[in-house]
Amino acid sequence: MNVSHHMPDPMDLSKDQGVYPISSTIISGVSIFMDSMAVLVSGFAACFLLIGASSANIELYASAILFIWIAIFMFFHFAGLYQFDPIMSPMGYWEKFVVAYITSFLMLLAIAFSFKVSHTFSRLWVYSFAIGAGASIVLLRLCLWGVVNKLSSKGFFVRNVVIVGGGDQGRRLLNYINEVKPRFVKILGVFDDRMELAGAEVAGYGVKGNLKDLVRFARRKRVDDVIIALPWSAEDNLRSIVERLRELPINIYLGSDLIGFHMEFRPPPSHFNELPMVEVAGKPMAGWSVVYKFLEDIILASLIIIVCLPMMALIAVAIKLDSPGPVLFKQRRLGFNNKIFNVYKFRSMRNNCSPVDGATIQATRNDLRVTRVGKFLRRTSLDELPQLFNVLNGTMSLVGPRPHAIDHNEEYSKKIYGYFARHRVKPGITGWAQVNGLRGEIDVLEKMEERVRHDIYYAENWSLGFDLKILAKTALVVLSGDNAY
Repeated sequence: MNVSHHMPDPMDLSKDQGVYPISSTIISGVSIFMDSMAVLVSGFAACFLLIGASSANIELYASAILFIWIAIFMFFHFAGLYQFDPIMSPMGYWEKFVVAYITSFLMLLAIAFSFKVSHTFSRLWVYSFAIGAGASIVLLRLCLWGVVNKLSSKGFFVRNVVIVGGGDQGRRLLNYINEVKPRFVKILGVFDDRMELAGAEVAGYGVKGNLKDLVRFARRKRVDDVIIALPWSAEDNLRSIVERLRELPINIYLGSDLIGFHMEFRPPPSHFNELPMVEVAGKPMAGWSVVYKFLEDIILASLIIIVCLPMMALIAVAIKLDSPGPVLFKQRRLGFNNKIFNVYKFRSMRNNCSPVDGATIQATRNDLRVTRVGKFLRRTSLDELPQLFNVLNGTMSLVGPRPHAIDHNEEYSKKIYGYFARHRVKPGITGWAQVNGLRGEIDVLEKMEERVRHDIYYAENWSLGFDLKILAKTALVVLSGDNAY
């Protein structure tokens, strides 16, 4: 639902705003019910069709179905899949869904194996149950998403919101609402005791009156939420407004102070025991994200090493035949949290090329230091293959900001504000910057600034799907060979 700038007259009772206010609790409850029906119906339908109601093991099958039902509910709940945003963006949380769903069935198999009853279950039933329940959950969630969106476009499920405060906080909040256009929010107007300072309108929304007018307005019209957009330093004024509005059947929220428009506010984790605080910066990866990232690195890196071992052996022989020196090149780099580690590559330059005054010199086009084999390795990025072992020893990840030489870190950290924010995650063999054309020689500062921006964006927006997207794009970039020399 787009935000409307055409506000009704406060005393006009001929037409209410919206039909029913949307409730995330109700939507969550509907989603839980639909998931439950999908699991139970799929499980028992597969059981009756494939096993038969008269089977001697029917009670065991029924117990397994109930176990899966409870396990899926628990894992979905802990993964946050019953929160409003995942329900309204079903495809945006597919990796959490897959992990939670598969884990439920793996637990069933583990328990069945432990009690030595795994042979009792029909494999066809297990597969049919898993596929049928999973497909049903996805289909029903997509239907719920579609129905709610369709109804919201027709004016249902709209939350009528009033803003208290016509100053800078209120103006910035309304400008932000105009920008993001939340589909379930309709602004009815602005109220401020300082009407002479607020003016006739704020960010396109009419100023309807003072606090007394707001109380009258909320009693005559349907108002769901009031956002108080005033400076947090006005503690007494804020408390007074809340007390005056508390008698109304509405939700009251304290909008951000001005600093909040420059930072992302999040509720604190539960271990702070509900302390009155908000989070403005956090670890890029925490909780289950760390587990997903670890499994991704270990599994994929191991598979790639197994597949590429013969090729790596041939590359080692070619390097030895092409020029004297070691097969591997080792260099100290700064990794996660600025910790120093050794990065490994296949040697692509002549062995006697020592840095000038200890400074690391980047390879350039037609660089005379690069060997014949090295030119091919660098163009195809095959010189990076030994970094798979960096991934296995935990110093690197498959995807992440590329690690720079230590002296380059020192140089650019003095020129680019927030440069070391890219070290909040492990460095990677490939990264978001590299698949967007930001690899190779850095000849101007702007290129490094753009690379850092992409690295920080990756760190702050990591997901398993994002990593898989980068890995897929990496294959295309490697084939093109752009900026690789």
